[in-house]
Amino acid sequence: MRHRLSALSVSLLLALGAGAAHADEGMWMPSQLPDIARQLKAAGFKGKPGDLAELARPPMNAVVKVGGASGAFVSKDGLVLTNHHVAFGVVQYNSKPGRDLIKDGYIASDRAGELPANPDYRVLVTTGFDRVTDSILAAARGKQGRAYYDAVDSASKAAVAKCESEPGYRCSIANMYYGTDFYLVRQLELRDVRLVYAPPNDIGNYGGEVDNFVWPRHAGDFTLLRAYVGKDGKPADYSADNVPYVPPAHLQVSTRNVKDGDFAMLAGYPGVTFRHRMASEFANQIQWQLPSRVALYQRMIDVVEAGGSKDEAARVSYASQVRGMKNTLKRAQGELDGLRRSDAAKVRRDDESAMYTWLDKQADAAATRADIDAAQAVIDQGVATRERDQLLGAIQSQTQLLRAAITLQRWAAERPKPDAQRETGYQQRDEVLITGQLKQVQRRYAPAIEKALLTELLTQYQALPVTQRVAEFDAVFGTRPAQLKTRLDALYAGTKLGDEATRLGAMESDSATLAESGDTLLKAAATLLPAIQRLDDESKASAGELLRLRPAYMRALIAFRKSQGRAVYPDANSTLRVSYGRISAMDPRDGVHYLPLTTVQGIVEKHTGEEPFNAPQPLRDAIAKGDFGSTAEPSLGTQTVDLMTNLDTTGGNSGSPVLDAKGDLIALNFDSNWEAVSASWMFDPRYKRAIHVDMRYLRWLLAKVYPAPHLLKEMNLPAE
Repeated sequence: MRHRLSALSVSLLLALGAGAAHADEGMWMPSQLPDIARQLKAAGFKGKPGDLAELARPPMNAVVKVGGASGAFVSKDGLVLTNHHVAFGVVQYNSKPGRDLIKDGYIASDRAGELPANPDYRVLVTTGFDRVTDSILAAARGKQGRAYYDAVDSASKAAVAKCESEPGYRCSIANMYYGTDFYLVRQLELRDVRLVYAPPNDIGNYGGEVDNFVWPRHAGDFTLLRAYVGKDGKPADYSADNVPYVPPAHLQVSTRNVKDGDFAMLAGYPGVTFRHRMASEFANQIQWQLPSRVALYQRMIDVVEAGGSKDEAARVSYASQVRGMKNTLKRAQGELDGLRRSDAAKVRRDDESAMYTWLDKQADAAATRADIDAAQAVIDQGVATRERDQLLGAIQSQTQLLRAAITLQRWAAERPKPDAQRETGYQQRDEVLITGQLKQVQRRYAPAIEKALLTELLTQYQALPVTQRVAEFDAVFGTRPAQLKTRLDALYAGTKLGDEATRLGAMESDSATLAESGDTLLKAAATLLPAIQRLDDESKASAGELLRLRPAYMRALIAFRKSQGRAVYPDANSTLRVSYGRISAMDPRDGVHYLPLTTVQGIVEKHTGEEPFNAPQPLRDAIAKGDFGSTAEPSLGTQTVDLMTNLDTTGGNSGSPVLDAKGDLIALNFDSNWEAVSASWMFDPRYKRAIHVDMRYLRWLLAKVYPAPHLLKEMNLPAE
């Protein structure tokens, strides 16, 4: 029987095809879980799969988005558990010379001692997830390119504005299956977040970059925060008068022991995956994108660390940024190695070829192939400027003062427009976040380091072919390295944007006032802004065409994979997802077997007394004492630290709660193994594992090592 692809319902395909995935594969939308109820039950889940589809019911309403990653409420008084590295910026924000919370950790003895997070830090509680495809695409049909993009963008902004008419909510449109389906996400935005408990860095980040993405692992990568609201129970900015937020539900930390083979389920906000991209995009990722990213980030890290080695205050200021860059670097290298190991380019190419063979037998193959070919042509156009686009992106994202200057100029340009016509990110709803970002610039900035970073990036930019150069960037920074130092020195000598009051004052200025300010960086940003806007316009035209054309590819791919009984979960896009599987060992290569649990003995074995294996003395004393109480693993006779599962995760899943078959919290996700970093592009069940902090280790640390009995009591946990 022939099938007409244009008539295929994505939701029907999901219902019919979802259950065929491996139990350990898939980042499922909660609404899909009832369709795979049989598989969930077979894997060991003891609850009702239908309950997992309800975002307003436990356990889903206890899972939150934290600082761009994930977390969960673990008490009725708004206590939030997430990763140490997810909250690292909060710890850094409250650190300064003579008060190094990164090194020493922090325990608030009571609510009054809880420290405010950086102003733009948020906890988001998802309260709605509704399909709005028809209304988003209604005005776009029949249009192309930039017009298609603008129609989708306008409809999205209108839906978001209506959703946010009630104060305290942050809404967004989630694009599923690359323009095929759209969902309106409604989230309560908790703006007053405070630091409650952070272990010392030598616990939270034990092993540092050496152990990053590596098993066996021995990191206590967790931090406790608390969300506050106004006395009326509504979201509010930080105030001493605010009260703890009362969540609709919270997770109970388990006191049961877990072992190899036990059921495990994870809920969180995975960032981005690309498993449904075209074969040519897989090839580009392996042949150019990942190697170039590795080289770029290594150079930036070298520059920042060289500057920080001469200036302790600068080192602290850039600690969070360096950690992020190192994570990006190692992830890129691991992804490259993994994709090569799995021969991902060939696997995806062969799969796509098989899809085309199947497609050619369908009724509307010619029209579908025409759209797919047109999408491929748009993708090919982007290859011509990929080096330039990567460098200009880094110049804006990896600087503080220059980025602030550009933000201020763009804010001034957008503010006079009707709100619905402003660029995304510069609407009225974004003012608080922009202000928060501007407030903390000086805590993350050192002039010498920013100039050194720009020297590195702009030297690479100046070496590009003339066809990739941008006139405005050449006008500001020059066309030759010999000009660069003089121009950067002048730009940073003549700016006052290093002063918080100056930055915040500029937020109130219009474009004409900023142009007359005499501030050298603001003038430079004014020159650069037309180029940035022009490049944005070009990018939106391409994005609009891909929004229009990619659904043809996705419908064909979904139908083809459904015909094979293969998974059809959507690529991750920072919306709430669930994966399930088991605590699982692994055989990464010949003669090597990874057990799924590590213990405190591994901390002692790795300890060298120097970073990154400098276990704190109180921790070593407690290990030597051997008083593990109820948190010890009986089969091992000692204290566990981390555990490993075959759960499907990616970036953004950091801080995701890991639940047992009854829905209790047994672990906290924080990493993937080196062999599985490539899972954002390709799932390989032989190698995909996720690494988590065992909750028994958290309980032991809070009970015996860096005691916080008041927090154990709040979480309804025994004091030992």
